[in-house]
Amino acid sequence: MSGDSGLKSYKVVTYGCQMNVHDSERLSGLLEDAGYVKATSDGDPDLVVFNTCAVRENADNKLYGNLGQLAPAKTRHKGMQIAVGGCLAQKDRDTIVRKAPWVDVVFGTHNIGHLPALLERARIEQQAQVEILESLETFPSTLPTRRESAYAAWVAISVGCNNTCTFCIVPALRGKEEDRRPGDVLAEIEALVGEGVIEVTLLGQNVNSYGSDLGDREAFSKLLRAAGQIEGLERIRFTSPHPRDFTDDVIAAMAETPNVMHQLHMPLQSGSDTVLKAMRRSYRQERFLGIIRKVREAMPDAAISTDIIVGFPGETEEDFEQTMHTVREARFANAFTFQYSKRPGTPAADMADQVPKAVVQERYNRLIALQEEISWEENKKQVGRTLEILVAEGEGKKDDRTDRLSGRAPDNRLVHFTRPTSPVRPGDVVTVEITYAAPHHLLAEGPTLAVRRTRAGDAWERRQAAPAAKPAGVMLGLPGIGAPQPSAAAPAGACCGD
Repeated sequence: MSGDSGLKSYKVVTYGCQMNVHDSERLSGLLEDAGYVKATSDGDPDLVVFNTCAVRENADNKLYGNLGQLAPAKTRHKGMQIAVGGCLAQKDRDTIVRKAPWVDVVFGTHNIGHLPALLERARIEQQAQVEILESLETFPSTLPTRRESAYAAWVAISVGCNNTCTFCIVPALRGKEEDRRPGDVLAEIEALVGEGVIEVTLLGQNVNSYGSDLGDREAFSKLLRAAGQIEGLERIRFTSPHPRDFTDDVIAAMAETPNVMHQLHMPLQSGSDTVLKAMRRSYRQERFLGIIRKVREAMPDAAISTDIIVGFPGETEEDFEQTMHTVREARFANAFTFQYSKRPGTPAADMADQVPKAVVQERYNRLIALQEEISWEENKKQVGRTLEILVAEGEGKKDDRTDRLSGRAPDNRLVHFTRPTSPVRPGDVVTVEITYAAPHHLLAEGPTLAVRRTRAGDAWERRQAAPAAKPAGVMLGLPGIGAPQPSAAAPAGACCGD
């Protein structure tokens, strides 16, 4: 709600991939730069922004359901505004205002920087503003940001995608790939490290095709090595690569750069060559497994995760068994599995031989059971190991009840550990011995072996101690923007299905 100061409050609701989460941090930064303040949990905010995803078939149902729930709030809260952005907005455009005429602003993936102005225009003109651009106007990373974490940050190195996967609508909504200059990426990382960040994740719809826009096929491996030279940067991750573009120089950069983590998210989608061809994925099972073998030869401790789609049109039992075979061979630390969902506007949505729902569900259950078994077996190999854990905020839902804290190992496994006797903050690093493994997490039930206070912990502490910001210039009645709430983000890579 608007506080006693009269400043307008905002809330950003995020769906979809990590790229959407990153965009929501930019939207929040823009709004706070324009004078909005993040809403508390009480009452109705003055502004609600939906940053949408178009990946799942029911994405529009979810949006319109949420918009319908907000209609009474807008009636009772005079001056409240609602904005819809992201991939679904880019796709549906005028449809949103036609179905939900109480929406004030619809904006696309290419013009998030225009939101404050569109909100003000909607307020003055008293009618909905719809602005969808067909190409990127300003690279999102040049916009203000309100990061949710003091110790970890997303850094976008590219936007858009040049692939033409038949199940994916992302290229149509985010456009062709555009790469940032390496110097700009490194400058942003250095600035983040200066603020206390010790972990960055490089983002791209197809992160390892970075350089195609710059004319350098080894640009991504060079970028990893250069980022590895930044003093104070302890952990580098990236998501999501594509098997087609994953080259030996990237594996070498990962293995030889100490602060690049031995963690890899490599989307498989299917283990069947026939289905991969129908998906228009430019690799086959043997190529994929060959990459996994090379990664493990260079980094035996690497934790590899993946995405898998079950029930793609035309998938036979034999095709599905090829996926199961690939999973057994690859031994993923974890897999994000999805039942095929029609994405309107994609070639796959109109393909013949759509697999019956009951068949898809039965195959999905078998895949889940197999991957759970493998994940548990792989996690059990961690028992007895001594690991450095980056203490996280909000990762352990039961931490208060169990008197534990939680964080991420270098390979990104989730670890719950006994609360140390000495003070520890999110962003600090603890050393623990793993005593128990479950399929989706590890436990360190013994005493903490060491606590290392970090600049990131200092940054977290400063953020907690700082008084609420007092934006200047935008009071009640003028525009505002919001920070991302805990999102419904897909846990996999930055592309919704790379």
